[in-house]
Amino acid sequence: MEKSAHKLELLKRIAELEKQELWHLDVEDDPETYPLMPDQIDYLNEKFSNNMKNKIANIFATRFFDKMIAERHLVIKEVRGIENFTATQGGKIVTCNHFSITDNYAVWVALRDYMNGKMLYKVIREGNYTNPPKPFGLFMRHCNTLPLSSQKATMVKFMKAFAELLKRGETILIYPEQGMWWNYKKPRPMQDGAFSLAVRNNAPVVPIFITMEDSDHLDGDGFPVQEYTLHILPAIYPDKTLSRCEAKNDMKNKNYNAWVRTYEEFYGKPLEYSTL
Repeated sequence: MEKSAHKLELLKRIAELEKQELWHLDVEDDPETYPLMPDQIDYLNEKFSNNMKNKIANIFATRFFDKMIAERHLVIKEVRGIENFTATQGGKIVTCNHFSITDNYAVWVALRDYMNGKMLYKVIREGNYTNPPKPFGLFMRHCNTLPLSSQKATMVKFMKAFAELLKRGETILIYPEQGMWWNYKKPRPMQDGAFSLAVRNNAPVVPIFITMEDSDHLDGDGFPVQEYTLHILPAIYPDKTLSRCEAKNDMKNKNYNAWVRTYEEFYGKPLEYSTL
């Protein structure tokens, strides 16, 4: 089967961004979007209509991704370290490397039996909510997503909702690398957001790093479907003896270093980036 020209081009873009150390940029050509205004979002699904849409969207999302699993388009080979999640009490942030539209569902599958009936909330980019990529619009808008916004008033609502979810004991997924790099196996240096939120809310971060291996099944683009192993790593807590900025950087460095150790142990080689 001939490989997709689009995916080959993505791999070239990823290689170029790696050389330039532009770790957070997206490689996809994102569609045009518009600002998310505060009256357009109900973060906690407090309205009855939004609550119902949330329930319906999660049913459809489960059917969609479970079908992918059944057809081996999404393969979860192994989950390691679930005890690190269950040992972390109360509301928490989980971080994960971002390389596929399916990685958040893989995280959900790994955690759902240990969440006492709660859902996994996902922080997403503004454009994925205001102009979501097809055919995932229903999931992006209504499957417990927490869109960021370029509007200050909307972000005030976001911060309040984020804090309330943690107080309720919810689990919130954040991609600290930011942009999605398709099937990229290396950990990337991280942005501050997840760790600033952790320090602000005195919440632990549970790092998850997903490693990948080629399966014997090809996807629709002619590439091997990846078999995922999810590594759930020990929780990282804010250091209250440090300033907020220092505590944020401390958590970020510990998260990155934990991912690097996992990468090197699993693949049996040191992490090396191609640079200019």
